[in-house]
This record gives sequence, structure tokens and C-alpha cells, in this order.
Amino acid sequence: MSQVLQLRSERAKINDSIQALAKLETAGESLSAEQLAQFASLEVEFNALTDKISRAEQAERIAAASAVPVSESAQGRTGPPQGRAHGHIYGGGPAEAPGVRMAQMVRLLAAAGGNQHQAAQMAQQGGFSTDVSMALSTVTPGAGGVLVPTNFATEIIEALRPMSVVRKMGARSLPLNNGNLTQPRITGNTVVTYIGTETDIPLTGMTFADTKLSAKKAAAIVPISNDLIANAGVSPRIDEIVVADLAVSMGLSEDLHFIRADGSGSLPKGMRYWAQAFNILPAPAVDTITLEKIDLFCGGMMLRLETANVMMKDCGWLMHPRVFRWLQSLRDGNGNKAYPEIEQGLFKGYPVGLSNQIPVNLGAGGDETEFYFVNFADMMIGEDMDLTISFSNEASYKDAEGNMVSAFQRDQTLVKVIAKHDFGPRHVECIVVAINVKWGAGM
Repeated sequence: MSQVLQLRSERAKINDSIQALAKLETAGESLSAEQLAQFASLEVEFNALTDKISRAEQAERIAAASAVPVSESAQGRTGPPQGRAHGHIYGGGPAEAPGVRMAQMVRLLAAAGGNQHQAAQMAQQGGFSTDVSMALSTVTPGAGGVLVPTNFATEIIEALRPMSVVRKMGARSLPLNNGNLTQPRITGNTVVTYIGTETDIPLTGMTFADTKLSAKKAAAIVPISNDLIANAGVSPRIDEIVVADLAVSMGLSEDLHFIRADGSGSLPKGMRYWAQAFNILPAPAVDTITLEKIDLFCGGMMLRLETANVMMKDCGWLMHPRVFRWLQSLRDGNGNKAYPEIEQGLFKGYPVGLSNQIPVNLGAGGDETEFYFVNFADMMIGEDMDLTISFSNEASYKDAEGNMVSAFQRDQTLVKVIAKHDFGPRHVECIVVAINVKWGAGM
């Protein structure tokens, strides 16, 4: 037990004795001289312990503020595992990668059944960094879970960037102060023209509108093996596995909604429904398609942004892997690849983001999909830094196939992560969507 917790426990016992004596007096019973002397003595002890606790807490805060990164052990990143002994979970190495400290916090809280004080003790005894144990000592319960410190929430958002295709493609992250953000945008530019001699200068002006973002609650359930939670010795980098599980689940949820959510109810509005009607283009039918038609159609999507005076340097494509592989297989009349740069993840000179969150079962026949050409520099993700995590090793969940799975039977702990954010473009003209796309169906 840490010094602070031990002192608090001693003070609580003295408080119980003080309250017992006080109840006698409030019930109308006069305290004897011996009881009065005992009361005075207990009061002195209580005040002395309070001073000790205050100094011990200050010492912990100073230690956390002066903490420095822990050097890699002699075993190295690929050396043998550190293991588990005497019921303690030992840290798996320095928290270098984004989200690792967050993963350590999650793993300790899950092992402690959500008891933050017990988790803090395990962090101190297990050799974790001081900032992890201090964070566990100061986290506050909220909405049935534990509110993650802001610096740790920032870590998990950094870890999300390579996992979420929308973030990876360059969407901008902005803070949602008080859960809201209003971003002004220009809808009409000034017009400058030439005039003749003694001609009145025409009036011109700019028109504006607002993009308003408000925090929407997003939640993901991440099943984590209890072996990963309990046995840190399996790998020196076990926390990177945990943070990857967290980031993948949250990233898939974000892509699903940032790309295609319709904005109804509590959902954010995704790119599909931010796109204007004149930028939603039916793709050429497969039975009459030629390489020339494909090239003209995709070039036309790019032209929509170019004619809207969009800065093209941060543009990119979003598509299902089915469409990407079909484009990759196209050949010209000489048998050469139609788009050789696609091997480097580029299509017509711009990067391609692949996502299985874009459906391939759209349309009357259930065989259509969509793909997008977007200026990602204009896409905004409003972030509320309040991140909540909850734990259960008894609940059930649906797997990817829709089957109910018992966490208790699988020896898993479910980590429920709740985040708040919203999505929107600075300029709606920056999104072009190809619909009725059967390219690659039947591959």
C-alpha cells in the first residue's frame, strides 16, 4: 500500500472514533473527563495525519512533475519478457509509441475491475511510469466509467490517425470547446472587374455561412483477452497490442460515420450527405464501359473541385478495396497497366484511402458501391477531449458476424470506450461522390 493510502486509512480509523464520541454527546450524554481527554488526543492525531497526507501528496506531485523517460532495459525491445511475479503486473517497457500509456492505464483498470485506487497501487508496485500511477490516482468516475485524463485522451487520438482512413488522409482535428464549434466559411467571393473612364465602380461583397460542429457520442466495445491484461510477460510490448485493439475499433467506428452517416438523430453527418447534389455523379455502367469512359469520368470528378477553386494539394480518393483492385487490373490495348501508379497507392496522381466501411451492397441489386474524391484539408473533426472507459468481464457482445459472445465464457474483459466528436467540411464543394458503381462486382 502506498504511503498516502496508508495514512488515509489511519486517519479514517481516527475519524470513526471521533464520530463515535460525538454521537454520544449529540444523543444527550455528557462526556466524562477521560472521554474529553481522548477526544482532544484524537483531534491532535487527526490534524497531524492530515498534515502528513498533505506533505505526502505534494511529494507525489513533485515526483510526477520531475519524472523523466525510463531508459530501455538491457533486454531491449526484442529481448525476453519481463514477466509477472507475486501477483503484480509489471510494465512492458517505456511508453514510447502513441497511446501506450493509455493502454497501460486501461490494462491496469481492467485488471482491477475498474477500481482506480487498486489500479494505482498496481501501477506503483509494477514498475510503471510515475505519470501512469498519478493519472490513475486522479481520474474521476463519470457516466458509469472512468474519465480519462486529457493528455491520455490526446495519446489515443494520435494512435487513431493511422487506423482511421479519414484521419490518415489528412482531415483536420479541432477542439470542441464546451462541446461546440462554429466555423465561418465563404460562400461567395468578391468580384473585381475593369471599368471605363467616368464609369461608376460596381459594388461587390463576400457572402458567408457557418459550419457548426457539436459533440456526438461515439462508442466502441473492445474485447481484450484476460491473458493480455494479466500476463505482461507475454511480450515486452503487450501494451502496443492493447492500444492497437482500442484504436482499430474506434477507427472503424469513425470511418463508418465520417464517410456515410446521414446526420439523423445523434449521428454526425458524413461526407456522403455533406456532398451537394451537383457533385453526386452516377458512374458509367459496366456493360458499356471503356477505359476512355473511366478516365473521363474520374477526370470529371477532379474537375468539379478544380472549377470550385479548391486547393488540390491535399486531395485524395476513398474507395472500397473491390474498386481499387478492379482499377489495378485494367490494361490498355497493348496489355500495359492503365494506371501503373496505383501500385504506389496513387490514382491519377492522388493518394487512395481504402475502407471496408464503404458498403458494396447498395442499389436495387445489392451489388453497387461508391467512391469519393475529396479535399481533406477542408474536412474537420471536432474533438471533445472527454474520453470515458468502462469495463466488464461478464457482459456479452456481438462479433463481426453478428453472433452473441459471452466475455465470461471467452475469458475476456470488455472495454467500452466513449468519445465525443463531430465531422463537417469547411466547404461542401470539396466533396465529389461517384454512385451506382458496379466496378469490380463479382471479382
